[in-house]
Formats: sequence, structure tokens, C-alpha cells
Amino acid sequence: MYVAVKGGERAIDNAHAWLAEERRGDPAIPDLSIPQIRAQMALAVDRVMSEGSLHDPDLAALAIKQARGDLIEAIFLIRAYRTTLPRFGASAPVDTGAMQISRRISATFKDAPGGQILGPTFDYTHRLLDFALLAEGAVPPAPQTPTEEAATPRILSILDRDGLIEGAPPGGDPPGDLTRAPLELPADRALRLQALTRGDEGFLLGLAYSTQRGYARNHAFVGELRIGTVPVAMEIPELGLEVEIGEIELTECDTVNQFKGSRTEPPQFTRGYGLTFGQTERKAIAMALVDRALRWRELGEDDTGAPAQDEEFVLSHCDNIQATGFLEHIKLPHYVDFQAELELVRRLRAAAEAQS
Repeated sequence: MYVAVKGGERAIDNAHAWLAEERRGDPAIPDLSIPQIRAQMALAVDRVMSEGSLHDPDLAALAIKQARGDLIEAIFLIRAYRTTLPRFGASAPVDTGAMQISRRISATFKDAPGGQILGPTFDYTHRLLDFALLAEGAVPPAPQTPTEEAATPRILSILDRDGLIEGAPPGGDPPGDLTRAPLELPADRALRLQALTRGDEGFLLGLAYSTQRGYARNHAFVGELRIGTVPVAMEIPELGLEVEIGEIELTECDTVNQFKGSRTEPPQFTRGYGLTFGQTERKAIAMALVDRALRWRELGEDDTGAPAQDEEFVLSHCDNIQATGFLEHIKLPHYVDFQAELELVRRLRAAAEAQS
């Protein structure tokens, strides 16, 4: 047994050394720097921050480098690091209505107050490989036009003004914190939204797509999608005032969904909501669609049996770190378990042959 353990340790050490060599790649090629990853792989950095529940672009870039570009592994690294951090307080709720907007679009009102801002987007690109990037040439600066600052009220407030959409839910008790306490079901909407924010983008994308294909019958419009920076403030009890401690980039999505009404509510539109770190708009839209599907019970809708309506199914499987751990553990030694299964199969085969 002693010899086997020592042999295993050497194998693991050698595997780690090989991993480090593979991570570095060809030493003749310049090493990737953290600023390079942060600046040129910004969308990957944003996803790692959002699903890792930690806003720190440098650490997210470091995790991506360490994980060789495997974003789920990078998210795992960020989650693990986050558990080592002391918590010295909670910030005040951010005001996304005061966002310094870099992108703002609406699929419901063309002439939205404050205008639409396309921002940096893939939406209108041809999806053709740009071989000019192989030349690694300098990129000319984007043209800039001075504009007057205009108020950018929430677009859903237009519907709200006429009573055509459900009101925003009132603030209640302080929400739970999934980063400090395990998820318990049934979960209120605040906890559901936290879980969806940390949830795997691909999983939520699939569920959201299913709602568009008819599962849960939940047709939606993007009422407003806005991306930009918001200040983060924290109340300092010793000083008795609120102090701004920084700013973060967020993506926020409000969807407008059909609602035929119920015994207590007139026909009106309802809301789905998504909020993520950085520029992660696909995730925010998917989150809003799934959020709306999960609200079927409070809106008095029918349970159609769609996966996106099943709170236990969605919230228990959207976390890619939990899913990865449970999935990948089966590649670890299961010699005893397998031997038991093997003996069972042999006994069954022997019994079947004896009866034939």
C-alpha cells in the first residue's frame, strides 16, 4: 500500500508539471499577460465574474489563464478563491436607472426616450472570419460624435404609466445570500434570480430557447437591454453616511411577456428580469426568460410540465460548478463500487442461464 501511494504522488506531481507545460505552450511564443486577457477576452472575463459571483476582472483573467481557457474551470477557481475572502459589509442596492450607458436597445419601442445605443455588438456583423486579424495590425479608433446627455428612463415605465404592465415588486425583507447559505426550495424570487445569475450560460440558454419554442408558452419581447457602469456605494455605520466605493459594469434585461389575466389581475403584460456582471447580454436575456417561466405559480398560470417551469429542476441543475463536480467525480477510482456491480451482473447472468 505504501509503495502504491508514493507512486500515485509521483504521477500526480508529474501530471501537474505536464499541465503547467501545456498551459504555457510553445515558449517561443510570448506569454499571455493578465492585462491582455482582461482587455482582449473581455466577454470571457465577464462570464467568469458573473458565474463566479466575484467582480474582479484581474482575478477572472488570471483564472482564465490558469484554466487554459476552460471557463467553467476558471469559474471554479474564482468560486474557491471567493470563499477565502472576509466579508466586511454589504453594498447598497445599485441604481441601474442611473447607469452610464454604453449599449441600450429596445425591441418594443423604436423611439425610446433617450434613444437607442447600439454600442459594441456582434448583432450586425456578417459572421465571416476576419483574416485581417491575422496581421495583428493596429485598429483605428472608433469615430466619436459629441452628443447631448439625455435622460434614459426605463422603457417599461411607458407601459407602467398606462397600467399595461404589472408593477415592479415592492422591496421586502433582505434577500438571502446564496454565496453564504445553500439553496433551499421553494425559493423566493430574489433567491431564484441569484441562482440564475450564477447559473451556467449554456444551460439557461437552452431553457430559454425551449420557452421560445413553446414549452411553457411564454412569448417575450426584450423591453429593454442596457449595459453600462453603475456606482457602488456602501453605508459606513461609524460615519453615518453612504460612501461610493467604486463602479461596476452590468447588463440588465427587462422582458415584456404576454399575460391573459386571472381572477384578480386584468390582462396586462408581465415582466422577466435578468442582471449580470459585465457585458453578458445573451445570459441576461436567457435569465429573464427563465425567470418569467418560473413565475407561473404566482401569476396563476397553468403548469404545462415544461422544464423551464420546474423550479427544482432549473435551480438544482443550473450551477455548472455543482454539475461539474458531480459529473467529473465518476472518472475518479470506483474500483470497489464497480466490483460490486460486476458481481451482481454475474449472479444475474448465472441465474438467467440456470432458468433457460
